[in-house]
Amino acid sequence: MHSDSPTHYLSSVLVVIPLLLFGAETLAQMDPSLSDISLPDGFSIEVWTDEVPNARSLTLGESGTVFVSTRRDGRVYAVTQNDDDSPVVTTIAEGLRMPNGIAFKDGALFVAENHRIIRYDNIETSLESIPDPVVVIDTLPTERHHGWRYIDFGPDNKLYIALGAPCNVCEWEGSANISRMNPDGSGQEVFAEGVRNSVGFAWHPETGELWFTDNGRDMLGDDIPPGELNRAPEAGMHFGFPYCHGDNVSDPEFGNKRSCSEFEPPAQKLGAHVAPLGVIFYTGGMFPEEYRNQVLIAEHGSWNRSRKIGYRLSMVRMSNGEPTAYDVFAKGWLIDEEVSGRPVDLLQLEDGSILLSDDQNESIYRIIYSRPIDEGVSP
Repeated sequence: MHSDSPTHYLSSVLVVIPLLLFGAETLAQMDPSLSDISLPDGFSIEVWTDEVPNARSLTLGESGTVFVSTRRDGRVYAVTQNDDDSPVVTTIAEGLRMPNGIAFKDGALFVAENHRIIRYDNIETSLESIPDPVVVIDTLPTERHHGWRYIDFGPDNKLYIALGAPCNVCEWEGSANISRMNPDGSGQEVFAEGVRNSVGFAWHPETGELWFTDNGRDMLGDDIPPGELNRAPEAGMHFGFPYCHGDNVSDPEFGNKRSCSEFEPPAQKLGAHVAPLGVIFYTGGMFPEEYRNQVLIAEHGSWNRSRKIGYRLSMVRMSNGEPTAYDVFAKGWLIDEEVSGRPVDLLQLEDGSILLSDDQNESIYRIIYSRPIDEGVSP
């Protein structure tokens, strides 16, 4: 799916059974809603919380609070933990306009609505009495098509925001880009152009380069154009939309205006219509060393392909800062054209485990790794 369109909610209660022995591929051993999920050897998946409807973007506070945005519900949540480690969900805001993008900096939670960015100061110490938000900027484009924003802070301390094109394919001033600004909303500028609809970005942990997913246009058939993982090491690069898709797919309506050779090709082409959303570089200590600095991508899944694709976690293997392979890391949310979940965003916790949001199942999952017993180390 390229437009990241919604589906109906499913809900379930899930219980994990720890995995101690591993075969060629680990199946999540739990009740039916996750029993079909398969991961690499040694990994398991559990439901961290199923009390966040329409869970979308994730960000982590300085004190360990997990903040969760929604899109359709207009709410933002905070998830803390009791003494027994069970999650406690607090509603921070409601009645917002597509509050998809969230980011945390200097004790404050930044929330991107369709038309503005607001900020909740000292939020982790104020969960029992939520402060009124401060408006950071209120001059964002107001078109609702691809109007759910994604935000994050870069290593330059700038706030980056994806401004999706308000169309399937069009020329539109002020959109189809990733912009950045100072934390107070001043100094807004376009960082990357020709970006149709990015709903996830991250910075390489060693080079500091911006990497981002992008959803290609629809209605060119089942197999083109590819989804994209792009790299922007500097400002001013153009990634082709609406003139060129992928590295060589000239747009039938706008492609006669400019050549594909003028634009930056994808660092890694992804599956057509997989709807790549959240992306992270894994830097934790829980997973095996082979996963260090590798890319994980949440693929939300297709909506207009004759046979569905996506609904999984993919991994782009990296070597010396360059992609070398595009593989599936976790699958099973799509079986025989039946969809049981839609991955959205990823968040690495301090212990090295990974949270994954699913806006169909009102759930946030946790992916962990345990050493096999035959390695001689207790899990």
